[in-house]
Amino acid sequence: MDKLNVFKTISKIFLGFVVFIVLLFGGLILFVESPELFIKEKIAAADWEPNKVEEDLEYKILDREVEYGYRLLAESPKYIGPNAEHPEMRYAGNNLACVNCHLKNGTQAGSGSWVGILERFPQYSGRDGKESTIEDRINGCMERSMNGKKLPKDSREMKAMIAYMDYVSEGIPEERKAEFKGYPPIELPDFPADPQVGKDLYSKECAVCHGEDGQGQRLAEAEKGYLYPPLWGDDTFNHGAGMHRVITAAEFIKSNMPFEEATWDNPKLTDEEAYHIAAYINSFDRPQKANTEKDFPDKRLKPVSTPYGPWTDDFSPEQHKYGPFPPIIAYYKEKYDISKSK
Repeated sequence: MDKLNVFKTISKIFLGFVVFIVLLFGGLILFVESPELFIKEKIAAADWEPNKVEEDLEYKILDREVEYGYRLLAESPKYIGPNAEHPEMRYAGNNLACVNCHLKNGTQAGSGSWVGILERFPQYSGRDGKESTIEDRINGCMERSMNGKKLPKDSREMKAMIAYMDYVSEGIPEERKAEFKGYPPIELPDFPADPQVGKDLYSKECAVCHGEDGQGQRLAEAEKGYLYPPLWGDDTFNHGAGMHRVITAAEFIKSNMPFEEATWDNPKLTDEEAYHIAAYINSFDRPQKANTEKDFPDKRLKPVSTPYGPWTDDFSPEQHKYGPFPPIIAYYKEKYDISKSK
């Protein structure tokens, strides 16, 4: 009788263990296939936010390569600038950091955010005349905005930057993707941008951070670059950069400036004010990129506000730089059936 009871007890324990294993593995399979069933409340699309790198650094939960990518992008001069410790790492030709333009560590909508960017590549590049990868796009910035040279595509640095861009994009809802893409357009006036009007506006809205001389403010740790970047002169983006185009610069300014006072959906400046400030900033000398005549192999695809030739039209260099741009846009639509917005 005692042996029978022991046998029954062992059988029950064994059966319970089998049931537990079945439920455990069944639950794991269900979680992998349908994780939403285990989430009490889905994050509403409107409440979603990009990962916060400072918090993850503080709690020491950031992947090592993601952290390295962040350092490269946020402290670019220290790691890849002209005065970087290791000469072989001096890829950038100025002391800007990538985050001087891609604001809030690349997460601010309306500032060329990196959120969701990997999904948009590969894509055709009119400037390159070919299918472009994310590595190509990063190197376009390296050669133009950073006034330097290309990173090797298979380098640790390139891979780390891409890892960081992927990190800030985690979980982005489909309906929020457009918000983080590029710069919201401005309405283009039918008169040219006026650098003199822009000068007055710059003094009022921009000089407190960037200085009347446009040379910005260095960080306390100068080797890390600028708190507010220079906008013209020797230590800034070159004339082949997108920000040297008045329309592109105006879109960025409208959505983001003055810093911490404006957002893409709640700007402080009007379209016209941003337009004139962009003209003023781009009226000054800056580094010259070599071989820009090779940009846009199909010259018909060149943005209308590209300030350097050649062009496939008879509009003056002055009009290509300062506008008015609607007549140029209309010309390309009528002659080539190409629709341009900038």
